[in-house]
Amino acid sequence: MGMERVVTFAGAAPGWEALRELLARHGFPVQLRMIDGELAFPDEAPPEGWRELRVGTAQGMVTLRREAGLVRVVTWGNADAAMLQAWNALTWACAEASGGAVETDAGALTADPFARTHDLPPALRRP
Repeated sequence: MGMERVVTFAGAAPGWEALRELLARHGFPVQLRMIDGELAFPDEAPPEGWRELRVGTAQGMVTLRREAGLVRVVTWGNADAAMLQAWNALTWACAEASGGAVETDAGALTADPFARTHDLPPALRRP
């Protein structure tokens, strides 16, 4: 069973390059593993209309599922603490890159409040 967070946005969905570059700038490198169910080279760029990306991190894999007006960020239900940090990192990046908001039990949070209230990898933590 998986766990998911939903990031909503009013404009365009965040592109892969924007997400990858944002995370790399903050010292959290990621690589593609699959694009829409097909194996991908780590440096491969998905087509503009991608629906699902499997993203490799040092902690494990996170899935991004893009729908109209939102991205679902998915990880395993038995994820360890490091994997949860990676999941939160990708969630934060989706909100930050799109100007969107993360749906939480406490309501919708934009990227900065999400980063302050959720466990992120050390490179992404906010004071």
